[in-house]
This record gives sequence, structure tokens and C-alpha cells, in this order.
Amino acid sequence: MSSIGTGYDLSASTFSPDGRVFQVEYAMKAVENSSTAIAIRCKDGVVFGVEKLVLSKLYEEGSNKRIFNIDRHVGMAVAGLLADARSLADVAREEASNFRSNYGHDIPLKHLSERVAMYVHAYTLYSAVRPFGCSFILGSYDKDDGPQLYMVDPSGISYGYWGCAIGKAKQAAKTEIEKLQMKEMTCRELVKEVAKIIYIVHDEVKDKAFELELSWVGEVTDGRHVLVPKDVREEAEKYAKDSLEEEDDSDEDNM
Repeated sequence: MSSIGTGYDLSASTFSPDGRVFQVEYAMKAVENSSTAIAIRCKDGVVFGVEKLVLSKLYEEGSNKRIFNIDRHVGMAVAGLLADARSLADVAREEASNFRSNYGHDIPLKHLSERVAMYVHAYTLYSAVRPFGCSFILGSYDKDDGPQLYMVDPSGISYGYWGCAIGKAKQAAKTEIEKLQMKEMTCRELVKEVAKIIYIVHDEVKDKAFELELSWVGEVTDGRHVLVPKDVREEAEKYAKDSLEEEDDSDEDNM
């Protein structure tokens, strides 16, 4: 039974006859139209990488960031509508803050991701609201649980990962992530690979300029989520560009 354009997509609270909620699917489409974000978990931490498209040369460098600090030990990378993502970042910060004031220690990431996923899911149940048009990746590190990585999508599902990608080039990025032996790698080794993957999946034809955002949390940062230092980021970008040039040269030789 066809249910496209027959009124079943007017409300998030309405199922189509074949069991689909179109408003949630449209929200996922908004994420797929966004720039790519990836995060990979390794043996001593988590590394985030975001391809932030620069739509105008007049933008100030570093504005409209797609990587957020949620708590001392938790970072967040987003794809989709940035305004929606900012409001969810505030919800996550409040959850983390409430947990610390109630229990006296940092919130475990599994608990945080489930709490925010419940909030996201609530916006898929009522006709008076619309689903959030963003997906986000949460990563953390602590000495008891080690590195943790979760992804939440507009339907309110929360999954744990070793490596995941969201945004327009998520499939190509997942293919590249699967080639890595991340369980044996450290954050310092992985940050170069993350930069390389973002450069590989960037579409130079459709999207000319972009800023690479990198952050990490792990033993290297003493359990705090921080942006990757400028010298490490520049080194990673140089490695990524050199790797791309080598691949282009080898392709030309093969021809």
C-alpha cells in the first residue's frame, strides 16, 4: 500500500498503514543533508572529527561549532539542524549537572545517552511538536569504565559503538572506519586517521570549503574533553592531505 502524500506525513503521532512514521523519517533526511561527523573509540579514549562546511567566506573562523562540551568528561559531535542540536546539548548538560548534584560523581555515559534519548523520543509522540532534526554522538572517558561512545538519532534510539558516522557521507565514512584496528590504537594515532577520513569523504565538487574540527577525551587529556591542540591538529591535517595525494598518485600510476 502506498502511503506517500496521503496525509500520513502531516503529524508525528500518526502511523502509516505500513507501520512508518514519516515525520521521523523526514527528520533523519535532514541529518543526511548535513555535513559529516564521526567519532571513534580506541583503547585509551575517544576522538571526534567534524567536517564543518563553510558556506560563506564572510564567516568568522571557528564560529557555529558542531562539537560541544557536555560535562568535564563528555563531548558531543552533531549533524543536522544546528539550532536543534544546541538545545539538545543544553538538555544533556542539565542532565549531567543534575546527576552530579544528586549523586556526587560524574554521570556514566550510558545513563546520559539514555536520558537524552528519552527526551528526543518524547518529541516523536505528539502532534503538537516536531521531531528533532539532528543526530548526535556522545563520547566520554573515565578510569572505571574506560572510553565510551554512543549515538542518538531523531527517533530516540541510543546505540553503543566503537566507531560511528552521521551526516551526508556516513556510509563512506563507516567503510573507512571499518578498515581501522581501533582497539589497538591510541588517541594520538587515531586523531590522524580521523582527519584522513574526513578529508576522504569530503565532496570537493558540491562543497568547496570546510573547516576540520577535532576533539578528544581520554588518558591523553587526563579524562577531560577538550579540542585537539593546534599543533596536533595541523600535523593531522598535513598527514590527511599527504595521504590523499599519495592515493591520487597511485591511482594515476595504475591507469
